[in-house]
Amino acid sequence: MAKVPYSFKEIESKWQHFWEEERSFHATEKSTHPKFYCLVMFPYPSGRIHMGHVRNYAIGDVVARYKRMKGFNVLHPMGWDAFGLPAENAAIQHGVHPSEWTYDNIAFMKNQLKKMGLSYDWSREIATCDPSYYGLEQRLFLKMYEKGLVYKRRSFVNWCSDCETVLANEQVVDGRCWRCESEVTQKDLEQWFFKITAYAEELLQDLEKLKEGWPERVLTMQRNWIGKSMGAEIHFPVVGRSSEFLKIFTTRVDTLYGVTFMSVAPEHPQILEWVKGTSQESSVRVFVEKVLKESQRDRTDLTREKEGVFTGVYCVHPLTQENIPVYVANFVLMEYGTGAVMAVPAHDQRDFEFAKKYNIPVKVVIQPEGEILDSKTMTQAYVEDGLQAHCGSFDGLKNQEAILKISEFLEEKKIGQRVVHYKLRDWGISRQRYWGTPIPVLHCHTCGTVPVPEGDLPVLLPKDVKFTGMGASPLADHESFVRARCPKCGGPARRETDTMDTFVESSWYFARYTCPQCDEPLDVSKVKYWLPVDQYIGGIEHAVLHLLYSRFFSKVLRDLGFLKVDEPFSRLLTQGMVIKDGAKMSKSKGNVVDPDMLIDRYGADTARLFSLFAAPPEKDLDWNDEGVEGSFRFLKRVWTKVNEFLEKKSGENSNVSLDSMEGMTDLEKKLYRKTHSTLKKVSQDIEDAYHFNTAISAIMELVNEIYHFDVEEKPSSRGMAILSEALKMVVILLSPFCPHISEELWEMLGESDSVGQVSWPHWNEKVLQEDSIEIVIQINGKVRSRLQIAPTLSSSELEKKILEDEKIQKFLSGARVKKFIHVPKKLVNVIV
Repeated sequence: MAKVPYSFKEIESKWQHFWEEERSFHATEKSTHPKFYCLVMFPYPSGRIHMGHVRNYAIGDVVARYKRMKGFNVLHPMGWDAFGLPAENAAIQHGVHPSEWTYDNIAFMKNQLKKMGLSYDWSREIATCDPSYYGLEQRLFLKMYEKGLVYKRRSFVNWCSDCETVLANEQVVDGRCWRCESEVTQKDLEQWFFKITAYAEELLQDLEKLKEGWPERVLTMQRNWIGKSMGAEIHFPVVGRSSEFLKIFTTRVDTLYGVTFMSVAPEHPQILEWVKGTSQESSVRVFVEKVLKESQRDRTDLTREKEGVFTGVYCVHPLTQENIPVYVANFVLMEYGTGAVMAVPAHDQRDFEFAKKYNIPVKVVIQPEGEILDSKTMTQAYVEDGLQAHCGSFDGLKNQEAILKISEFLEEKKIGQRVVHYKLRDWGISRQRYWGTPIPVLHCHTCGTVPVPEGDLPVLLPKDVKFTGMGASPLADHESFVRARCPKCGGPARRETDTMDTFVESSWYFARYTCPQCDEPLDVSKVKYWLPVDQYIGGIEHAVLHLLYSRFFSKVLRDLGFLKVDEPFSRLLTQGMVIKDGAKMSKSKGNVVDPDMLIDRYGADTARLFSLFAAPPEKDLDWNDEGVEGSFRFLKRVWTKVNEFLEKKSGENSNVSLDSMEGMTDLEKKLYRKTHSTLKKVSQDIEDAYHFNTAISAIMELVNEIYHFDVEEKPSSRGMAILSEALKMVVILLSPFCPHISEELWEMLGESDSVGQVSWPHWNEKVLQEDSIEIVIQINGKVRSRLQIAPTLSSSELEKKILEDEKIQKFLSGARVKKFIHVPKKLVNVIV
């Protein structure tokens, strides 16, 4: 029989066609099996997949295929996060409409994904730029508007001048745009907001429900972003304005008596009104304009020099009745607290530096026990605990005790109250772009803001738009889009030209996968069946952005009656990056490996195997060309061994029972045990922590054992049966990782069913019990002998056998044994 070559191209094409024809991965709610929803974060259709995609999707595919074989009814969908700025840039640079560019990319990338042999149910495919999707999103917007969860107001927003659009706080990373890395500045615009703060406490508390399934790192990042603080809100009356006050929030009410100035954010809505017509107006305006051109990163840089300008305005200290000067400061941000800070230079380093620069008094109100601080000689702020001083009736109290006492006093006098504050701010969703979901709102001169009636949805993006490259959205210049009729009064109205943040689409897509053909946003019965997602997989970069928004949306959808769950994702795996030449793969760094070239040269199974074997899923993967070659060689070894087995196979072993090891040779027992121990190892590695790399390593060890068995012993009928079982086990265990070659080998081994439909086998625990085990014997840490013993031998019996061993007796030669140190089933160290 001639050797059959490993023709991976033909094999992979054959089985991809088979899966598609058989609808092998089609999911249905009409199943008696328990459900399992496996989801990998859907991609932006940028044009080509990269190795990061290959790794990410291979991880998800292993989980989906394994769960199917374990008897679960698996939903494993794929779609496209299709709105976004790159499509508009392509329109500007190449004259291609964003829609055409996007759908061309989707077609190309879909073909790439199919070549990887991923077990997706393509019947559930969605593209968020399709009106059938974003029209339903507009309906959700209107329902949220009715519930008071959507509003519009003027505010200073994060502005990226390169992208010419607004960014949410979560989209500003170290003061730069998350997309293009340009410096972010502040701009005063009218914006639409989702009221995510209405769910701040629930978003925080429900993180406890995710402790078993989410990485602690992600939970910590979300807790910090929500940023719950317990403190007090205090009103400082403004001198000369009887009904106005400056509201501040502080967690350090124990330092209230030490306030010597107030610092407010340049964006504070009252400050320019207060200085209007005063001698300070000009200098304040100049300073405000200068700071607002700076990036948030610069303004929050702790090492940066603190700057400010006196406003000429004073507040009255609510307890001491002193006049407190108000400064505009470059380090105060409107989005934190109330945009105004009571400054206590003696007990806050930032305030201390500012006070020293502008010759503002420093007042010590917390003294360390046993010491007396002098404000004139202090070189830095005192920020530790201590005793209250110069605090009226609160003198002598420990400052932590004073926090409660002073808070109660403020409430009693009605000049302040204890409150909870959150760092989280409402989600600004307005974007000045074309390629996004149109906000379904009209602006009528008579009726004001009017929602588009549901019957008029979807509000479609016009296709006949001109992309000038000047930054502003072409929707604003599209007269037939902008001009509309008010549904209330029938008069002329102007259509909203902002589109929604693209993170809105990705905040509910996981639920839409359960019912992609439904005319309503969601089919309640299908959503109830599939959600929550049992395993979600994606990058750590989405820990705050996408994951927080999705959690918020799920709670909103629950309250709107669409969902029955509080949290969308039960388990979360954040996979590491693919690194080459010491850096993350990227076109700009010139270190990208093209998956198409890899698949063409080695096949999809090799690409999958290497990406899963080279590192645990949660760790970064260092690209290694030799590792790819090694993965390819391993698959060829498996292919060769199965073919060799088939050459020498006869019908003799068909009725050989392997229920017992009785009568087996030592080599037969060894391979039989290795088969079952490998099954146990691979099952536990996949099930417990997705340790795919160690699972693959165990399969490789079994293949080595098979080669050793075949070389050492000419198999009998029973030996051939043991070898057959071992080879079939390799194919089954390999199938979630390398499905194409596994399907082909399974068929070659005479099996009629698809290997992906085979039930995951159970190992025989009795088989794993060794007849004997080898124990290494050391004397004072040096190996002196080895013993074969029964696994059930007690420690005392083992010690007796050690002392009876001739080699050990020779080395002991009368020395006194102090003790025995046992490493169970491995070694014993005799201390003399």
